[in-house]
Amino acid sequence: MRLPELKIGHLSVPIPIIQGAMAVKVSTARLAAAVANEGGIGVIAGTGMTLDELRQEIRQARELTKGVIGVNVLFAVSEFAGLVKTALAEGIDLVISGAGFSRDMFGWGKEFNTPIVPIVSSAKLAALAEKSGASAVVVEGKEAGGHLGTDRPMRELVPEVRTAVKIPVIAAGGIVDGHDIKEAFSLGADGVQMGTRFVASMESNASDEFKQLYVRAQDEDVVLIKSPVGLLGRGLRNSFYDLIAGDEGVPIEQCYGCLKRCNRNFCIMEALNNATVGGCFERALVFSGEKVGKIREILSVHDIFQDLLMTLAAEDS
Repeated sequence: MRLPELKIGHLSVPIPIIQGAMAVKVSTARLAAAVANEGGIGVIAGTGMTLDELRQEIRQARELTKGVIGVNVLFAVSEFAGLVKTALAEGIDLVISGAGFSRDMFGWGKEFNTPIVPIVSSAKLAALAEKSGASAVVVEGKEAGGHLGTDRPMRELVPEVRTAVKIPVIAAGGIVDGHDIKEAFSLGADGVQMGTRFVASMESNASDEFKQLYVRAQDEDVVLIKSPVGLLGRGLRNSFYDLIAGDEGVPIEQCYGCLKRCNRNFCIMEALNNATVGGCFERALVFSGEKVGKIREILSVHDIFQDLLMTLAAEDS
């Protein structure tokens, strides 16, 4: 299968693969730039960063690539507006956002002539996004890692959204290899977003323990987590999951006020930071997609792209 060019607003991307943003600080400039250098869209996870940190990550990515770089910011975070506006002012190529829906961000994007791409989980929300000014939509099914907006699979959602909108449709959730990409395009997708596969890359900022947990994971290790955001999240069982699985949760020693609304069953900012290099992995929240069991080795971004493209080419032979 030959992958088509992906067009989002005024952007043209040779390889229609968007690297999903894994927050907090798992997908930073190094990973995003590596993906952009392969012809895809590299995405910096702005959620959990300060405004200055985000500026520095964008500038560093620009030094490492001439490709397309995006920023993803969760609508649920308190600093949503500041982070999005900072990214726009830095000349980011596109903004992606999920965990809620902001009407304001489309106006901000229009001011800078920057495509805004919301993450949606229904045809109704996709149509609203298009009417509001979205340049494309990421359609995320239940198979995805991190916060979930639906209990329906990607393969059901993509065809529904495809018939509801004319803007590009990006399939997300459970896309790990070339076979998954081919299925997404057969359903009507114009591109795919892949997060879990890029966590287990040499360039990701996930800790070694995090990456090794992916490599060892079996289907039974994938669990649902009650996130303080107010949504279910998909991740992997580890020692921290055992602490938060009960009704009592884990007491918060210091609140950073990172969320607009927080259920306070544990500090998600601290738990996600612990999953990155230098964190305390025994207290780390490990988000993961449903098909993480397909991943059996940590590869460079270049090798991941080569494997994906070779598998797709073999489909035609």
